[in-house]
Amino acid sequence: MSLALTPEDIAGLQAWTGRTETLEDTATLAPLRGLAATLDIDAPFGAGSPVPPLWHWLYFLPQAPQSQIGPDGHPRRGGFLPPVPLPRRMWAGSQLEWTPGNPLRAGDAIRRTSRIASVTHKQGRTGEMVFVKVEHQIANAQGPALVDRHDIVYRSPPQPGEPAPAPTAAEAGATWQKEWLPDAVMLFRYSALTFNGHRIHYDRPYVTQEEGYPGLVVHGPLIATLLMDLVREHCTGRTVTGYQFRAVRPTFDGRPMRVNGTPAADGRSVRLWAQDADGWLTMTAEATLA
Repeated sequence: MSLALTPEDIAGLQAWTGRTETLEDTATLAPLRGLAATLDIDAPFGAGSPVPPLWHWLYFLPQAPQSQIGPDGHPRRGGFLPPVPLPRRMWAGSQLEWTPGNPLRAGDAIRRTSRIASVTHKQGRTGEMVFVKVEHQIANAQGPALVDRHDIVYRSPPQPGEPAPAPTAAEAGATWQKEWLPDAVMLFRYSALTFNGHRIHYDRPYVTQEEGYPGLVVHGPLIATLLMDLVREHCTGRTVTGYQFRAVRPTFDGRPMRVNGTPAADGRSVRLWAQDADGWLTMTAEATLA
């Protein structure tokens, strides 16, 4: 049976709107080199090297004590994020903007100021959903470097016999394409690099028996990073000033996936999308270039 949120519950969650949190970190080299190895990128990172777009997700990692980890591997609800009681949690998308001329660099002391921008309750076809938008402003000693807005969705538990959402066929005829084969090792390495304990990415019995998925779930941010890597490969020397992505459908390990891109005629943006082994659309994105 679905959990029912009362009007009082919803008002209590929405009271989190406006809360802030500030964290400090250092843009160290080890995670940059680790992600480069995971993605088979031959990049000689050294002190002062620019942090590639989206790789700031390697910093400001959640470090909840082991005693505060919930049954899904996430930190128990509460703290900075509102304590939404719905069990399924997903990073559904982001919108990012980079400050021209001030990239994060390896070795930088960095600061992230986060704010709960909104908490919205909706009743969907398969149950209740709560959307939380979090705005992260990241700066170094030179000033603001980027703004990263996260859309987090919490959903009701799966119901017996619940039909899967109808898939959408991915567009054909991309200008750029690249195939990846996400496996358990790749997902484990990315989970380790981002200190992500969510069990859907590495615990096959849990993800198939408790959450009802057919396999390990490929991280949404990893797919977003693979899409951005397509821009890196084909737009050498260009600077990314904006990026947005939206998760459409889960991708599972053990079968090939494809990332696609088509640049705009004026060369100022790139339309991007990912598809699974069956050709279904799994993520859409757009990169804006200086």
